[in-house]
Amino acid sequence: MSHPSLAVSEVTLSPGEYFVGDAGWRVRTLLGSCVAITIWDPRRRVGAMSHYLLASRRGRSGDGQLDGRYGDEALQLMASGLAAVGVNLRECQAQVLGGGNMFPSQALSMRVGQTNGQAARAMLQELGVPIHHEDLFGAGHRQVVFDVATGRVSVHRVPLSVQARQKSRG
Repeated sequence: MSHPSLAVSEVTLSPGEYFVGDAGWRVRTLLGSCVAITIWDPRRRVGAMSHYLLASRRGRSGDGQLDGRYGDEALQLMASGLAAVGVNLRECQAQVLGGGNMFPSQALSMRVGQTNGQAARAMLQELGVPIHHEDLFGAGHRQVVFDVATGRVSVHRVPLSVQARQKSRG
């Protein structure tokens, strides 16, 4: 017996963005040293995903608005969005992705990715959200797709050597 396919809407996150949605969504992003956190409630099939650039910032902006470019603030935005639809973070599971070293010859580049990934672990632990899976560090980009219906996150790594060959071709 065939089942009619359910329409799935897709959204692509750019750096500094986050998304909260139900099972009708699939969320994509491309990571380098940035980190994405997914939080998924398996009972409600509701989830959130962020793509942040830095773990935190030194001081708040004058307007006091949360900014998704920073991991601690992106996580607050996601938690608020999930709470608004009745999700208890302690009933969720998280995945942490990215933190890659994009310029292996430069020590600062490695520290940014490492700091981002370690901060994600610490923030989720503080909130009591277990990390179900992580794909952190290493070198190169990651193409990430989060299917909110199933909680499945697929990661396709693009190593720096492949990126260099692609650049030289075109």
